[in-house]
Amino acid sequence: MEAVSMNRVSKENYYLDIAQTVTERATCLRRVYGAIIVKNDEIISTGYNGAPRGRKNCVDLGYCTREAMQVPRGQRYELCRSVHAEANAIISASRRDMVGGTIYLVGRDAATGKLLGDADSCSMCRRQIINAGLERVVIRRTPTEFVVVPVSSWIDDDDSMPDIP
Repeated sequence: MEAVSMNRVSKENYYLDIAQTVTERATCLRRVYGAIIVKNDEIISTGYNGAPRGRKNCVDLGYCTREAMQVPRGQRYELCRSVHAEANAIISASRRDMVGGTIYLVGRDAATGKLLGDADSCSMCRRQIINAGLERVVIRRTPTEFVVVPVSSWIDDDDSMPDIP
């Protein structure tokens, strides 16, 4: 019998593919995100961006408050109706199960469905990821390329401390 050659997907892309599927539940009109938390090759939890339970989502309202107010990306998250994907994944897991784990993150443009090559966690989500005890963040850049961010780098480079002269 001849051996069949298989091109197995890497573990990182396997989990990123799952996180990308999670984006299909997101309800944001601007950018949709999916996240999964993995430890010891087990999926601990998943999360996507959407309004808190019981509240109307932007897709239900037909508009985005931040977009209507022309708020630039990365600013004034308190005006956003959504809980971010990373936060939802963390909320759905026990800290003892997350410590030392990895969170996989994928972002897509809501209008076009295209992957966001610049997807990243906001400063609030970074704080939650640090406190959850996660060790790595793997962020999809293209269908096969990704960046691995050690959470310790976010601790060392404290973005919550403004540069004061």
